[in-house]
Amino acid sequence: MKIKPTAILSAAVALGTAAFLGSCAAAGLDDYKDYLLPASSGAETGNKNLNVMFIGVATLLFDDGETAIMTDGYFSRPDLQSVRTTKIKPDRERIVRSLRRAGAKSLAAVITVHSHFDHALDSPIVAQETGALLVGSSSTANIGRGYGFPEARIRVVAGAGETLTFGRFKVTFLKSEHFPNGFAPGEIAAPISPPASATDFKVGDADSLLIEHEGRTLLVQGSAGFVPGALQGRKADVVYLGIGGLESQNASYQNAYWHELVQTVGARRVIPIHWDNFFKSLDEPLTPGAGFDKVMQFLLERGKVDNVDIRLPVVWTSSNPFSGL
Repeated sequence: MKIKPTAILSAAVALGTAAFLGSCAAAGLDDYKDYLLPASSGAETGNKNLNVMFIGVATLLFDDGETAIMTDGYFSRPDLQSVRTTKIKPDRERIVRSLRRAGAKSLAAVITVHSHFDHALDSPIVAQETGALLVGSSSTANIGRGYGFPEARIRVVAGAGETLTFGRFKVTFLKSEHFPNGFAPGEIAAPISPPASATDFKVGDADSLLIEHEGRTLLVQGSAGFVPGALQGRKADVVYLGIGGLESQNASYQNAYWHELVQTVGARRVIPIHWDNFFKSLDEPLTPGAGFDKVMQFLLERGKVDNVDIRLPVVWTSSNPFSGL
C-alpha cells in the first residue's frame, strides 16, 4: 500500500504536538491562584524598571522603559487541524493586534530560542513591524530570508557563549537541546517561503538565554530539554522554565531537568512557560495542556524541598520577575 505524503505529515505533526501538550483537554488555573505572579507595582525596589510580559508558549516581552526585547513572538497560533492538514503562514493581522495589545511598538531584538513553528513562524514579521533585529540560529536566519527580511537586520548567533548587548540587557546564548519528542529535527538549510508545512520549520539550534539586567540575571529555557553541564558555572536568580511535554517523561528525566536548569544556576524563583495549548487563539483565555497539573505538582514539590519560589505568569500582564526576592 502506498502511503500519501500528506498522511505522513499529519502523523508526524500529531506525534510531535502530542508530546508538547499531552492532549488539548480543558484545564484551568483556579487551583493555582495563590501562585500567580503579581502585576508590576511602581512601589517596588530593585530592577523596578524591568517588566516582563508572558504572551503564551515561550514569547516574553522584556522592557525596562528604555529598551525592549522579545523572545520568539509567536502570535498567529494556527489551530491543530490547520497544522496537521495544510501549510501554515504568519497571520499579520493577529501579529499587529497582539503587538499593539502588548504595547510593543519598538523592539531592539526578536530572539528565537529555536526554529520550530510555535517559536519562529512569526519572528521575522514581528521584527519587521517593530524595527528589530532578528536574532537566532542559521535556521532562524533562513526563515527570515524566505520572508524577504533584510539581511542587514539578521544576526546569526556565532556559537554557544556569545553575548549580545541591547541597552541594559546582556543576552548570552548557551547550548541546549529541544525536548526529546522527535518533531522536525535538523537544520533549515535554505530559505523558507510561507505558506509551508509545520515540519519545514526544523528545530535548528536550541539555546538557553541568560539575560543580565542591572546586575541581576534571568534564564529563559524555551523547551524542556537540556545538555548536561552546559550551565555549569552560570548563575540566574529567576528561570523562565519551559515545561511543555515534561509530564510524559519519567521521574529520572524530570529530576535531571530540574537539576540542570534550576539547581545548577542557583535559581530562587521558577516561572513556568510553554504550558499553554498553543493551538488556541490569544483572543481566548489560555488553556493549559492535560499534563499541566502533574508538572505543577512536581515543580511545587521540588520548590518546597529546594526553597525555590514557583510563580505562574499571567498572560498579557507585566510583572517584575524579581519582586519579593
